[in-house]
Amino acid sequence: MQAFRVETKGAPAQLRETLEAPLNDNQVRISIRACGLNFADLLMQKGTYQDTPEPPFTLGMEIAGIVVEIGNNVTNLKSGDRVAVYSGQGGLAESGVFDADRAIPLPDTMSFEDAAAIQIAYGTSHIALEHRARLQSGETLLVTGAAGGVGLTAVEIGKLMGARVIAQARGRDKLAAAQKAGADYLIDAGEDLRARVRALGGADVVYDAIGGDVFKAAFRATNPEGRILPIGFAGGEVPQIPANHLLVKNLSVIGVYIGGYLKFRPEIVRDSFNTLFRWHSEGRIKPHISHVLPLQAAAKGLELLRDRKSTGKVVITVNSPL
Repeated sequence: MQAFRVETKGAPAQLRETLEAPLNDNQVRISIRACGLNFADLLMQKGTYQDTPEPPFTLGMEIAGIVVEIGNNVTNLKSGDRVAVYSGQGGLAESGVFDADRAIPLPDTMSFEDAAAIQIAYGTSHIALEHRARLQSGETLLVTGAAGGVGLTAVEIGKLMGARVIAQARGRDKLAAAQKAGADYLIDAGEDLRARVRALGGADVVYDAIGGDVFKAAFRATNPEGRILPIGFAGGEVPQIPANHLLVKNLSVIGVYIGGYLKFRPEIVRDSFNTLFRWHSEGRIKPHISHVLPLQAAAKGLELLRDRKSTGKVVITVNSPL
């Protein structure tokens, strides 16, 4: 089969022919139809992601496809089922073997492309805002990097939860995407973020995917008893948090890593995905996919993420022979 693989640590992934993995009793083999790309794929390719496996390995963290084979102990799935899997790796391939307990059946109304786009971005925002920050209706949510893969979902879910949403992004087109997702107020990346947010009454919850100076400005614009969610560091700098400011304003900085829940509380992820799939079926959420590319163009898809030329998600489609 064809797979987009990292053969050497730190080297760019390449499309290669490789053998299919054997199936154990608790796994399923899936004919992959779509895979969502994530900023973490870029970090994994460089070997700097916290969960980077030892090479060789296949990139691709979230997939959707059709079950074609089940292990002897698998009772909750059957061949022909349409499923989504938050796999962590192995998604940019024609087929893959995954633990059956990570496979979640898809609603009939959900396309493979939407299923591949919804898991990590929406799951991160849903778990962050509901489970971790306990966002309340009527509170003000500030989302930085609001036109990115996770940022748009935070805007959308924040509005669903009844928050007043302030979106920060770079440029008119990206701000328009955030507004379409439900943002009430828009701030361009070139503006004074702290001043603009404070003029709007400050933020009760901050969802920051940028880090660096953006985090610092958002931090200073947070209201007393606010909750700050460091989601990622797309700006390249991991911020250092002044503990004395936390004390004075009674602030909380709350870590969120969806992949970590798979290791110690996987039911949090499964319950979140089931909620998100129901919302999709009800028409309450719709992934914003800016680019759909074939497996042969996976490298181009990663370039779009690296150069920040996408809004929302980039999805790779696979014409699996299985």
